[in-house]
Amino acid sequence: MYLASIAGIQISMNFNTSVYPSAVKPLAEHFHISEQAARIGQMIYLVFYAFGCELWAPWSEEFGRWPILQLSLLFINIWQIPNSVAPNFSTIVVCRALGGLSTAGGSVTLGLIADLYEPETQHWPLCFIVLSSTIGTSIGGVIGGPIEHYLTWQWNFWIQLIFGVIVQAVHFFMPESRSTILIDREARRRREAGEDSNIYGPNELKKPRVSLKEAGKIWVRPFEMFVREPIVLFLSLLSGFSDALIFTFLEAFNVTFPDNFGFGTLQVAWAFIPINASYVFTYFLYWPWFFRDDHLRRKNGPDWMSPERRLKPLLLLALFEPIGLFGFAWTCMGPPQTHWIAPMIFSFLVGLANFAIYYSSVDYMIAAYGPYSASATGGNAFARDFLAGISAMYATPLYSNLSDKRPSEYATTVLACLSCLIVVPIYVFYWKGPAIRKASKFASILAEDRKAEGVRRLSKADNLQA
Repeated sequence: MYLASIAGIQISMNFNTSVYPSAVKPLAEHFHISEQAARIGQMIYLVFYAFGCELWAPWSEEFGRWPILQLSLLFINIWQIPNSVAPNFSTIVVCRALGGLSTAGGSVTLGLIADLYEPETQHWPLCFIVLSSTIGTSIGGVIGGPIEHYLTWQWNFWIQLIFGVIVQAVHFFMPESRSTILIDREARRRREAGEDSNIYGPNELKKPRVSLKEAGKIWVRPFEMFVREPIVLFLSLLSGFSDALIFTFLEAFNVTFPDNFGFGTLQVAWAFIPINASYVFTYFLYWPWFFRDDHLRRKNGPDWMSPERRLKPLLLLALFEPIGLFGFAWTCMGPPQTHWIAPMIFSFLVGLANFAIYYSSVDYMIAAYGPYSASATGGNAFARDFLAGISAMYATPLYSNLSDKRPSEYATTVLACLSCLIVVPIYVFYWKGPAIRKASKFASILAEDRKAEGVRRLSKADNLQA
């Protein structure tokens, strides 16, 4: 039930980004602006979402996951109301920006995995959370079509609000998972029960709870890790550029299928189904690998697996990104040359690779950074959302203006060529991972502390507090 509530939050937060494109045309018509101007609402939300992930993540490590997620969801839902009744487009832009900044996103929800599971058992729940995140980024395309076709643009935001209120209500009844917060509560309970008047939790003796100087350190931590930690930087850029390619690719559906295949609004919405199906398929595709790893772990001990082994399935699956993009590029010409099913098959392959890149990158970082995984994965979320936000502005012009005769074909070919470069770091990390981890301050110190303490999961590393 706990994981289901977190999955709901992930889907809801990402649904807010993926359903908005279906409101672009109605907003342009209602407020008498260009469709390109209406896309600012998508761009601004994703860019501010990127900063929101970074700013919320470290506070969840200090004050707990539950209050931070509740505050985040509350603010997101509040900003949906003025969006729904906006008298002008400027109101929507401002409220979308505030909504994005209010979004804690995957950095906090992924941090929950480090709270609840040891590194060697995190793959099952983590893969499920990644599934919910990727579904959220694509299900909006399926649902948005009927919203655009049958309802007014206001319902685009009302439905986001309804979804957000439901997931917040469910999460309200979930317990805290952050170990330091739970220890504080247990220490307080024992004192109040008279069991031990001298027992205190790790945060209770800190007065003030967070000083101004420490608050600055907390805010800066995810940005510092993004810039100074090679693992965070390179895996975040890998995941971010891959996500930007996917967002550009998905934006192109609204150009390619209507222009080349004559699809209407509802038919374009159904074209997103293969992407969603690919995410579900890839989720189950990992299961045999997980079963094999679990068997080998029982046989060889809990510490036998190196972090780089987590990237091994990606060595094959990442190749489907350029394959899928090249295939889509030269099967999207439309009749009589090609049938619409052909580009949808290749879009399935693109989705498969995108899921694998996202999952493997966060799996590696959570295993490496443990209690600071929210800050580490905050860098991943920052890169993904920031680059995806930028893509919202150039995707449609790219697919409309690159060529007079074959704009979709050439634009997707450009993306395919870029994807060939993007997958290269995966192989570098697989072969050179130990050296890269040694060059990472946080990861190396946490590894030393785990070894010294004789445990595989820490609530906090003392060496990092100086």
